[in-house]
Amino acid sequence: MADLIEALTILMKYGNLSFPTACEHDVLYILVDPDVVSGEDITHLEQLGLLVDTELGCFYSFKYGSG
Repeated sequence: MADLIEALTILMKYGNLSFPTACEHDVLYILVDPDVVSGEDITHLEQLGLLVDTELGCFYSFKYGSG
């Protein structure tokens, strides 16, 4: 859980959204636009298990989306 909290803390720097997440078919989506996130933070987020979905313009993770 610590990795998820760290990832969310990083993404909160780029907007404190009212509804920041969505879940579908064991995938967690975090609805922050990757275009506004620094390359350094994207690299760190990837290490924490969040990947960029360029088609949807958000981050996603199978690590946090399934049980």
